[in-house]
Amino acid sequence: MLLHATRRRTILRLSLPIIAGMLSQSLINLIDAAMVGSLGEVPLAGVGIGGYVMFMVTALVFGLSSGVQAQTARRHGEQAWTRLAMPLNAGLLIATVLSLPITLLCLWQAPTLMALINQDPTVNAEAVAYFRWRVLSLAAVAMIFCFRGYWNGIQRTGLYLRIILVMHAINVVASLGLIFGYLGLPAMGAAGAGAGTTLSLFVGAVIWAFASLRHARPGGLLAALPHRLTLLTTLRLAGPHSFQQLWFAAGYAVLFWILGQVNTASVAVGHVLVNLSLLMILPGVGLGMAAMSLVGQALGRDELADAHRWGWEVVYLAWLCLALIALPMVLLPDAVLGLFLHDPALIELARLPLRLTALMIVLDAAALVLAQALLGAGANRTVMTTTLSLQWLLFLPLAWLVGVWLEQGLVGIWWVQLVYRSLNSLWFAGIWQRRRWQRLVV
Repeated sequence: MLLHATRRRTILRLSLPIIAGMLSQSLINLIDAAMVGSLGEVPLAGVGIGGYVMFMVTALVFGLSSGVQAQTARRHGEQAWTRLAMPLNAGLLIATVLSLPITLLCLWQAPTLMALINQDPTVNAEAVAYFRWRVLSLAAVAMIFCFRGYWNGIQRTGLYLRIILVMHAINVVASLGLIFGYLGLPAMGAAGAGAGTTLSLFVGAVIWAFASLRHARPGGLLAALPHRLTLLTTLRLAGPHSFQQLWFAAGYAVLFWILGQVNTASVAVGHVLVNLSLLMILPGVGLGMAAMSLVGQALGRDELADAHRWGWEVVYLAWLCLALIALPMVLLPDAVLGLFLHDPALIELARLPLRLTALMIVLDAAALVLAQALLGAGANRTVMTTTLSLQWLLFLPLAWLVGVWLEQGLVGIWWVQLVYRSLNSLWFAGIWQRRRWQRLVV
């Protein structure tokens, strides 16, 4: 498939700032871990557990981004300029109403939530302190999701990168001062990392709000309360995506439990491989978010064939990009693994699974892009049922059966995952080709 230069530039112009922003987020997570890691293994473990619980809580509002983006892209395609910011109004109202009670509940039940994952009281004490600071930012996170959805929907993705870089700078300075007590600030230890991150998120939300007020006032931003239909549509789109994100994340917890039934070495290697794959697929996710806007706008213009074409053209670029990224993992597995593992036995165990991971990343391109494109068309429930059905009804049971019951270990589990990823992409490709998503009203 040869892409027209103009269409290729459009895809890259939208996706590259998103990809850069997500990669910078991964880098800042490593910097946070390095700062807390200097305090010892107990604070580091506490931040890891608290961060995972925060990720699960954030999943409850994650769908607001795609809900706002799909509607905004559709209004943009329809050239309904006076109604362009109505989905953003609805998203911000839902974000406020939803996040406040969740925050209060999490502050109250933080020790119980940590105890569900870990039973070490010293680690949990650090985790609770860190988590309580982090969960205070839930309202800011939910609003940032809404603002990001609006700006992505109007194809202005560059703002996301600029704001997130400012947030990262504030996060590093504030966390450094609050963890170690620099600049006259209190030395809070691991909790300081949570406080610094929360501060950066609120600053980011304020910057997003000012930028949006300057741009989106003609589109109806904060002009009036959102209409009931817009609220219901936003909830209908956001709910399935949030539910999907929550249970998709829980699926990884089950995967690590299964690896724990094999042996400790499998958990260690699996942790490296999963985190490496989550980092490597970020370009595919960024391209998928570009597809979400392009498909939504094409549907708004009632150009159904163009919407279908955008999906496959973005998949083609994702295949090329992910294949290039995966190549070193196939050709130089020991060099890649040596960055994370230093035990020769673990490197030997991880060599074949790493090559399978590289193949998975490439095969996953269609699912990564077309799932996001379907969200842009409003097919959120279809994406949720497809993703969770294959993960929970196929992959996880087969992973336990092959890896634990049949004693094929880590390698067997990774072969199962390769089959699962292949079926996932084939399923989404089939849904895209049937084109039923073209009839959805957003």
